[in-house]
Amino acid sequence: MGDRLKGKNAVVTGGGGGIGREVVLALAREGANVVVNDVGGSVAGTGISQTAADRVVDEAKKMGVQAIANYDSIVDFKASERLIDTCVKTFGRIDILVNVAGILRDRMIFNMSEEEWDAVLDVHLKGTFNCSRWACVHMRRQRWGRIINTASDAWRGTVGHCNYGAAKGGIVSLTYAIAREMGRYGVTCNTIVPIAATRMTMSEETKAGFKKRLEAGLITQDRYEELTDIPGPEFVPPVAVYLASDHGANINGSAFGCGGGRVALYSEPVEVRGIYKDYKKNGAWSLDELINLVPKTLLVGYTNPAPPEPEEKKAAGG
Repeated sequence: MGDRLKGKNAVVTGGGGGIGREVVLALAREGANVVVNDVGGSVAGTGISQTAADRVVDEAKKMGVQAIANYDSIVDFKASERLIDTCVKTFGRIDILVNVAGILRDRMIFNMSEEEWDAVLDVHLKGTFNCSRWACVHMRRQRWGRIINTASDAWRGTVGHCNYGAAKGGIVSLTYAIAREMGRYGVTCNTIVPIAATRMTMSEETKAGFKKRLEAGLITQDRYEELTDIPGPEFVPPVAVYLASDHGANINGSAFGCGGGRVALYSEPVEVRGIYKDYKKNGAWSLDELINLVPKTLLVGYTNPAPPEPEEKKAAGG
């Protein structure tokens, strides 16, 4: 047991299992009181149950902190307000928000339904916005706060769940925006990018999807092994707790990879190279100019991440 977060009060969404559960227990270990939010649904976001959140609350209490469960859906804007208000009314204020909750609806883009797209974006991206929005009201007023969002390596590009990748990319961009808007008030916002084996990342459906991608040549054998042999969620929370502590006061708008023995800082998007002309005098780039210049300048060292199949493979029905 530690005391680095003693007297602090936290909300953790998706706290009933996986990474969320581990974050709850890690915060409690350092003395934080915790609201454990979880609807208790399936990986696909269906069904409800109070069991998961209640079980983690009991585990946290054994560490000597206060903990309560909340079963509201973070997809609902007003329900998210109730969640944050629950922390404030119960513990006196909210100091830490960790957005972890998520679902999966895996499908290739040409098979994905509108509902599958909306459901994933709603939980991951809208849910992160909803909770952060209401937490920022209190954190701005008290001029102190820590918001820690959860992305995924899928943020950098993925196959088989573009909804998930888009949501996680949105969360990273949202993190940058919150950090810049709230930093002046003593509130930091960062993203953790975990690699961990959970019921969501290592479900039978997910593993079968990885196998199909390998067989279709969409990923390499090395990448397949990376995706299917990963450490558990217990290796993720130390980074979240570090960012939530006083030691994270000057860390804002950053994305940290974490999992197993790895902790990494991602770069922010930057312009790699460019070509310029005086558009006020010479107008826009012409198509001929781009055809001539882009391969020699912007595309030096570039590799297409998903080139088309060779004609002979298509002809063979591959």
